[in-house]
Amino acid sequence: MNLRNKTLLAAGLVSAGVLLAGPSLAVNLKASHQWPGSKGDARDEMVQIIAREADAANVDLNIKVYPGQSLFKAKEQWGAMTKGQLDISAFPLDYASGRHPQFSATLMPGLVKNHEHALRLNSSPFMAEVKKIINDAGVMVLADAWLAGGFASKKRCILGPETMQGQVTRAAGPAFEQMLAGAGASISSMPSSEIYQAMQTGVLDAANTSSGSFVSYRLYEHV
Repeated sequence: MNLRNKTLLAAGLVSAGVLLAGPSLAVNLKASHQWPGSKGDARDEMVQIIAREADAANVDLNIKVYPGQSLFKAKEQWGAMTKGQLDISAFPLDYASGRHPQFSATLMPGLVKNHEHALRLNSSPFMAEVKKIINDAGVMVLADAWLAGGFASKKRCILGPETMQGQVTRAAGPAFEQMLAGAGASISSMPSSEIYQAMQTGVLDAANTSSGSFVSYRLYEHV
């Protein structure tokens, strides 16, 4: 069973307005994400590349990257962006589904077959509707990223719906939670950054998340 995780890299529109002020005024932007910094995580690297390229361009644009939830917690980033407290962020769009339930559609089980399918989906009317909601909230998408992932458990190997029975599980979003609850799992909701501790303390038996998070958060130490 595979998880296709929609990750959003977005920037507040307010930053574009500031850039029009003139070349003599340096612009300082804050970028936040939940993943470990300088550990090889692709999502951290994506944000760090933007910061490095902005610095190399010598256009008085400085981007300070705050990895590992050092500025905002994972699920606080969307609200911070819409309030003008944060300029750039990388996070799973479904984390903001509490404010915009439509965002959960990006993380529906079985929605994306493979990375080639995900690339086509980026240009679809479906994603155009999602991005309109994002834009209407005062945020713009800089890049789309689709990450493969999967399931892991401390109790037993997850091979099908019947093997979820009785397992306390972290799911990637509400759509996955509904599917796993239907298979008999108990759900404990949390961002992927909290899975390691939850497994370590016995709060979780199993989890599904992106392949990048399995490595960056060292979840292999518990399963």
